[in-house]
Amino acid sequence: MYSKQEVSKLKENFWTAFGRYMKPVLSADGEPISWLNYKTGIPGVFFKMDADSRHASISIVITQSDPRFYNQFVHNKAFLETTLDESWQWTDNTTDEYGKTMSTISTQLEGVNVLNSGAWPEIISFFKPRIIALDEFWSMAKYSFEGLL
Repeated sequence: MYSKQEVSKLKENFWTAFGRYMKPVLSADGEPISWLNYKTGIPGVFFKMDADSRHASISIVITQSDPRFYNQFVHNKAFLETTLDESWQWTDNTTDEYGKTMSTISTQLEGVNVLNSGAWPEIISFFKPRIIALDEFWSMAKYSFEGLL
């Protein structure tokens, strides 16, 4: 078992390594981007990557209370899944661990452990093409979401 501090340090080391690996990759618009802290520019719409001792996941998290935001993703589902080149799981109106209502569009890689540095290449290979594809999707779709503000 790892102490809480060891777990925190191992995760920090992974995200630092991932950030360094992704640093030279430009956004779909040809601009430098913070892949770890992806800014959609739309309040309540986030792209989130997470990894723990059981799996890695990447998701679109919609915390907007206005259902039009999730519905706009539904409207763009074919474009999103074509850009991702895969189908993700869609969950509308769920709650997080704090009781906040949200919707998610996500996928995960089971059986990887971010605490094992030997698994990092597999986790990075899972995250990289998906966050790049989300950025490509967002560079075209974000304008339809801006109209909802």
